[in-house]
Amino acid sequence: MAWRIELTATAAKQLSRLGAVEARRITRFLRDRLAGADDPRRLGRALTGPLGGLWRYRVGDYRVICEIRDDRLVVLVLRIAHRRDAYR
Repeated sequence: MAWRIELTATAAKQLSRLGAVEARRITRFLRDRLAGADDPRRLGRALTGPLGGLWRYRVGDYRVICEIRDDRLVVLVLRIAHRRDAYR
């Protein structure tokens, strides 16, 4: 089962501001591992508290915060940030 990866405007802007190595690493993770996964939840962790219902993926020192939409097989990337800033 193939999942479609969509980025919000905010996430796309955050990705473009990263260094080339980090941006390529995150893009490769989203394209190769997450899009081809049978269940994207197995690769990430559910968030709790105010961000409950969202999922996070760890890519090096960066966190990718996503919403998983099962009805359309879409992983919507909401935020890409360094781990010290990801949950603020």
